[in-house]
Amino acid sequence: MKKLISAGLILALLLVLVPVSAKAEEPPMLEDVVILYTNDVHTYIDGNLSYDVIARVKQALSVTYKHVLLVDAGDHAQGTAYGSMDKGYSVISLMNAAGYDVATLGNHEFDYNMSGCENIVEWAEYPYISCNFYHEKLGVRGENVLDSYVLFPCGDEVVAFVGITTPETMSKSTPAYFQDGNGQFIYGISGGEDGEALYQDVQAAIDEARAAGATRVIALGHLGVDASSGPWTSEATIAAVTGLDAFIDGHSHTVMEGQAVADKSGKEVILTQTGEYFGQIGIMVIDAETGAITTEFITYNPETGKLTIPNYATTELIREESVQQMKELWLAEIDRQLGQSVGSFQVTFDNYDENGNRIVRGQETNSGDFSADALYYLFDSMDLNVDVAVMNGGGIRNQALTGQVSYKTCKDIHPFGNVACLLRVTGQQLLDFLEWGARNAGVMEDGSFMQASGVTYKIDISVPNTTQANEQDVWISGPTQYRVYDVQVYSKASGAYEPLDLTAIYNLAGYNYTLRDMGGGFAMLSGAENVLDYVMEDYMVLAHYISGFENGVVGAKNSPLLAKYPGLRLDYGTVHGSGRIALTDGRVPEELPPTGDASLVWVMGILILCAGAIVLTGKKRSAQV
Repeated sequence: MKKLISAGLILALLLVLVPVSAKAEEPPMLEDVVILYTNDVHTYIDGNLSYDVIARVKQALSVTYKHVLLVDAGDHAQGTAYGSMDKGYSVISLMNAAGYDVATLGNHEFDYNMSGCENIVEWAEYPYISCNFYHEKLGVRGENVLDSYVLFPCGDEVVAFVGITTPETMSKSTPAYFQDGNGQFIYGISGGEDGEALYQDVQAAIDEARAAGATRVIALGHLGVDASSGPWTSEATIAAVTGLDAFIDGHSHTVMEGQAVADKSGKEVILTQTGEYFGQIGIMVIDAETGAITTEFITYNPETGKLTIPNYATTELIREESVQQMKELWLAEIDRQLGQSVGSFQVTFDNYDENGNRIVRGQETNSGDFSADALYYLFDSMDLNVDVAVMNGGGIRNQALTGQVSYKTCKDIHPFGNVACLLRVTGQQLLDFLEWGARNAGVMEDGSFMQASGVTYKIDISVPNTTQANEQDVWISGPTQYRVYDVQVYSKASGAYEPLDLTAIYNLAGYNYTLRDMGGGFAMLSGAENVLDYVMEDYMVLAHYISGFENGVVGAKNSPLLAKYPGLRLDYGTVHGSGRIALTDGRVPEELPPTGDASLVWVMGILILCAGAIVLTGKKRSAQV
C-alpha cells in the first residue's frame, strides 16, 4: 500500500515541478480515492501551510489519482482579523479557489449571527452539510436546515460524507442567534442530555446515504474528543452508531493522525483530526484494491523548507499562484487597515504555561487579567461606576506576545468582534456567574472559565460540579454546594477588597456574548438591568486600555488603573497573573459556607453545644444547692 502511494505521490509532485515532454507517455491514473482534509483553521491563513498550498497539492494529486476530494470539518471562518474583518467572505473565497468539495458547520461559523452563517453557506461554491441542525417552531422540530449528507461517485466507490455539528454550538456560540425576537427558539442542534438525539440523527443520515447508494460513509463532524464535550464527542458517537467507515473530526483541536474506535457492532472506524491553525493537512486514502483506509499528515518543516508526506515524498513547498495572489492581497489589506502601532508590551503576555499547556480556560493568566482590566478601564474612563469586569477564557486567543502592538495584535487576542456592555447584577447573580464559569476548573478546559478584574475568588476543585443545565448546556440553576468561595470585590471607597454581599447590587462589565446573549450558557443574568450596551468592539477595548499607559508602554505594574486605585491586585509580570483566582483542593473549616445541608449541620452542632452547656450548668447548680 505504502509503495503504491509513494510512487503515485512522488510522481504527482514531480509532474507539477518538472516540465514533461509532450511526447512522453502518460502513466495510467490510479483508482484509489484520496481525501485531503482540514479542521479548525480559524482563519490562520498567513502560515507556511495555507489554502494556496492545499490547492496546489490537490492539483498535483489529481495528475495521478482519478478521485481527489478536499473537505473541511468546521471552524474556518472565524479566529483572526483575516476572518472577522469581512465576516468570513475572503476566507470562503480562498476555500472556493482552493477547490473544496464539501464542509460542515463548526460552532464558530455561527459567530457572525445566523444571517452571517447563512451568508457563509451562500458564498461557498461547495455544499455545507449537517444532519443535526434544524428548524424549530414552538419547541417542535422541523426540517433540517442543510442536507444531511452528500454523495461523490468515485469509480467503483460512492463516497458519502455525513455532516455533524456540535450541540455545544448552542451555548458556545450565542443562544440568542437561534431565537426570534420573542426569545423563542427557531433553530436547534440535536444533542440530548444523554447524546441519544445526536446519535439518532447521525444513524438516520448514515442509513439514508447507504440507501442512496453509498459504498463508503465518512462522518465530517465537528464534535471533538474533549471530555467536556461529552456525551457529544466523536468517539461516543462512533460507539453509538453503525455504518461509518471513517470520521474526520474537529472542534477539540486534537492532533490525531488515525485512531481506531469500535462502533456499536464492534467494527473499527478510523478517527482522525489535524489539530488546528493549518498545522498540518490530512490525507486519507481508500485503497481501490483492498478497500483499506489509511490516514497520514502532510507537514511543512521550516528548517528544511520542505513539504513532507510521512514515509512517502518530500518536495519543495508548492503554492497555487492564483490562490496565493488572492491570499497575499487580503493579508496586505488587513495589515494596511490594522497595522498601525498602538503601543508596546514590555512583558510577555501569554495563555500557555512553561510546559506549553494552555491554561487560560482553567486558571488565571496575565493575558486574562489584562483583558478583564481593559473592560474595567473602559467604563471607569467613561466615569461610569464599574465594580467587576469579566472575560471568558475561550475568547482570549493569543500565545506569547511581547514588543510592538498593533490593532492587528489586539484583533488576534480578541478575534470575535464582541461588544462591551455594563449591567447591574445582584451579588447572588455574580456568584452564580463565577460558579458556572468555574464548574470544570481543575477537571478539564472550559472556554467559559472567567478571568476577572476588580474581584478575587477561590475555587475548591475537590467539590464536584452540581450546577444544573439543560440539554443545550445552558445554566438552569445554581449548585447544591458552591465550588467558588471567598469572593472579594474591590471597593473604591475603602481601597480594599471586601466580601461579596449576595443582596447588594454590583456593576458588572463584560461582553454581550456572555452577559446578554447567553454565550457559554450564562443564563443567570436574566432580569439584570442594562446600564450601557454596544460601547466598543473587543479588540478596540484592548487598544483603548493600552493608550492609557504612558506612551503606550505596558509594563508589569504601570497600569493607569493601579495608579488610580493602588489597592487593586494587578501585576502582569508572569503568565500566571496577579493572584486573583486561586484553585484549592479542599477548604479549612472556617472557610466552608453554611449553605444547604451544611447549614443544618452547623445549627445542630450549635444546639448540641448549647444543650451540653445547659446540662453542665444545671448539674453544677444542683451540686452547689
